[in-house]
Amino acid sequence: MSKELWQRPVFFKRNRVFRVYLGGKLFGDFLGDKPEDGFYPEEWVASSVHALNAGSTDPLEGISIVEDTDLPFNQLLEEHREDCLGDRQDLGVLVKYLDSAIRLPMQVHPTREFSRQYFHSNYGKAESWLILATRPDACIYFGFSRQITREEFEKAVDQSQHDKSCMTEFVNRVPVKTGDVFFVPAGVIHAIGAGCLLLEAQEPTDFTVQPEHWCGDHKLNDHEMYLGLKREDANGCFDFTRYGEEVVRQGRKQPKLVRETENTKLESLIGPEDTDCFSVDRLTVRGGSASLEAGAAVYIVAEGQGSVACGEFSHGLKKGDYFFLPVAAVGETTVQGELELVYCKGGN
Repeated sequence: MSKELWQRPVFFKRNRVFRVYLGGKLFGDFLGDKPEDGFYPEEWVASSVHALNAGSTDPLEGISIVEDTDLPFNQLLEEHREDCLGDRQDLGVLVKYLDSAIRLPMQVHPTREFSRQYFHSNYGKAESWLILATRPDACIYFGFSRQITREEFEKAVDQSQHDKSCMTEFVNRVPVKTGDVFFVPAGVIHAIGAGCLLLEAQEPTDFTVQPEHWCGDHKLNDHEMYLGLKREDANGCFDFTRYGEEVVRQGRKQPKLVRETENTKLESLIGPEDTDCFSVDRLTVRGGSASLEAGAAVYIVAEGQGSVACGEFSHGLKKGDYFFLPVAAVGETTVQGELELVYCKGGN
C-alpha cells in the first residue's frame, strides 16, 4: 500500500534565500551548484519560516516547497499536523546551509522573553553551528573578548559608519575547521567570519539585531540593523556580562556518544544539557541499513550516499540532500549505504 505524502519522508525543491552578503561558492562541492559567490548564500532546509528581507513582498520567501508539487511546507504541517508533528504545535526549528564569503556584521539574537515583549513571538533565536567546510583562514567571532560598557559599545556602533573593522576589536576571533560545533545562546555577540560553510540549527525565527553599519559593501538601513525597534531597545538584546575566553569555551561543543553498533554510531551534537530550544544529533551508517527513530525531524546528508525507504516509497541520498521525517513514518523508515546523517528537532 502506497504512503500518503505526510506518512513518508518528505523531500523539497531547492530553497536558496537572498541575503545582503556574498557567499555560496562552497555549495559547489556540497550541493552541486555552480561554484560561485552571489547574494543567495543560504539554503533554508525544510523550512516553514518566512524570511525577513527588507522590501520583500513574497509571502513564501524562505518557505520550502515540497518536491514535485506547489505545496508550501507550512501548509502541509498545518493540514496534517498530527501525522507530521505528533503532539507538537509546530516544527520548532529552522535549519540552514550557510556559506559566507565575507565577515557578517556583529550581531545578536533575542531571548524568548525579549521576543515575546517586542515581536509577539514565543521563539527567540538561540542557534548552533556545525562547520561543514572552510576556505583558507576561516573563523567566527564569538563573545566579547573583554569587559565592555554599554556606552563604549554604542560609540563603536557609531564609529562603524566610517571604520568597518572597529567592532572586531572587542570580540573573540576563533579559527574554525570542518567538524567544529558551537552553540550560540541568545544574547551573545557573534558573527560568522569569511570562509565558513556551516549547518545552522536555530529557533524558528529570522530575528537578528546587527547594529554594525556595514555588511561588506552594503550599507545597512535602520530596519536591517534594528528590526523596526528603537536603537536603545534593540541593543538591549546584548548580554554585556558574557566576555572573555570562557564564553568561547562554553560555546564550543564536543560530540557525545549515545550508542554504537557494528554498523551505526549515534552522537549528540546539541542536547538538553546545552539548550531546551532544539536538538542536533548525528547518525553514521557504515553499510547495511538503519531505522530512523526521530520523527518531526529534519534530516541532512552531511557525507556519503545511499537511500531512504518507507513502505513502497524509496529515494536516493547523496551529500547535501535533506528531508523531513513525519512522526507517522517513524518505525517504517530505514536508510542504507555509507552515510553521515545529521538530524534536527524542535525543543520545548
